[in-house]
Amino acid sequence: MSSSTAESRIAMAKTVVSTIGSVAAAAMVVRSVARDYLPPEFQDYLHLGFRNFINKFSTQITMVIYEFDGFAENEIYKATELYLSARISPQIHRMKLTKRANEKDIKVAMETNEEFTDIYNGVKFKWCLVSNKAPTREHYRNDGMNRSTGSDVRMLELTFHRKHKDLALKDYLPFIINDSKTRKQEEKSVKLFTVDTMMVRSGCPTMWAPVNLDHPANFATLAMDTDVKEKVMKDLDRFIERREYYRKVGKAWKRGYLLYGPPGTGKSSLIAAMANYLNFDIYDLELTDVRSNSELRKLLVSTANRSILVVEDIDCSVELHDRVTAEPPRSTRRNQGWGYHEERKVTLSGFLNFIDGLWSSCGDERIIIFTTNRKDKLDPALLRPGRMDVHINMSYCTPCGFRLLASNYLGITEHNLFEEIEDLIVKVEITPAEVAEQLLKDSDPDIALGGLIDFFDVKYKENEEAKAKEEESANIKVEEEEKEESVAKENGKKKQIDMNETD
Repeated sequence: MSSSTAESRIAMAKTVVSTIGSVAAAAMVVRSVARDYLPPEFQDYLHLGFRNFINKFSTQITMVIYEFDGFAENEIYKATELYLSARISPQIHRMKLTKRANEKDIKVAMETNEEFTDIYNGVKFKWCLVSNKAPTREHYRNDGMNRSTGSDVRMLELTFHRKHKDLALKDYLPFIINDSKTRKQEEKSVKLFTVDTMMVRSGCPTMWAPVNLDHPANFATLAMDTDVKEKVMKDLDRFIERREYYRKVGKAWKRGYLLYGPPGTGKSSLIAAMANYLNFDIYDLELTDVRSNSELRKLLVSTANRSILVVEDIDCSVELHDRVTAEPPRSTRRNQGWGYHEERKVTLSGFLNFIDGLWSSCGDERIIIFTTNRKDKLDPALLRPGRMDVHINMSYCTPCGFRLLASNYLGITEHNLFEEIEDLIVKVEITPAEVAEQLLKDSDPDIALGGLIDFFDVKYKENEEAKAKEEESANIKVEEEEKEESVAKENGKKKQIDMNETD
């Protein structure tokens, strides 16, 4: 290479660098002048025009996903946040860590202004978390928690090549949503929701208050006959797998269970075992806390999919024997400090509309459970198939249930007292809760089982006394009815005599 050629190239390079420097200096001057002298609206217009000019030559496209859609959470944002948290890599230098007191694991998420590149089907998708300041706004959460406020607008920016737009919208984003649903279901802890009466009275759309359900009950530890437990588990599995079938036959995807039997037979434990088995949240509905049919409708509509609605002791929680309209007239409303307060009244017709009418289709994969100590006291309309599909008799303790309790509490499967206890269980009505209480009294199997045998004598006497009192009450009732009937006949005869004398 000749010296003249080298000198010309050096001179050209100097010229290019000088030109770039001049342009950069001019740009800085223009930017400074614009920032100091031009109105903000005109600055935004210039910035937008410049960005649009640059974008014309770019092969990339950016999609913006805001955290909230109006006042409600954006499902795509929450799904992507969970999806990315499971794919945090060393290329991210700053991460956000969170952990609640009732959670076991530390949650990892992207911090603001961090970028992460995800590869899907060989295509690169770049994610960036952006946050802008904004006036404080109030948002409603979809997970049963209270309202929240925030002064920042957070968004996720997804950048990729323009030619992969269809792949992103029709394949990649739906994949993220489905993946996050599966992950959320696997990682979530079962929650127990109860009605928050303060939220109801304030008119807020969220009226359920949750706590973690740490109940350890499962089907392996339930003191029930093996065939009954297997029946329940098979029915639950069959229900979960039949989404398309329910849609094909035109039925709402729900299932109703009635658990009936004496107190202490394990109804609540069975509900907890079902929730743990399915990983479903429980919504515990106390009907006495509900003031009207319209309020009940709001509560039931706000329950989530994949959940269990429980109404315990339905025979005594509220009177459900009339089918008249529950809405009281204006004259029966009174001011209670929270505004107008309607008289508490939920009717049978209103209740049935929500568990079996049009409103029952406002949600998928839901289980409804009623419990009662007296099945005969319930209105037959509550018990028919389509409302309560499966009736489970929670009976007194059986030999099979006793052996399971002995295994759980004492860690034994055989003992020389088992045969005597099983004979007594057949003769004496005793609940699994009572058996468990006796087994808890001592860790020595001989002492615990001996105490249980002694308890059978006490229980037998209590049962006999209770039966005697019931018979006595029944006899007294019969005598009173006969006496009333006799008095009525005498009064009728006297009335007839008086009429004859008058004639």
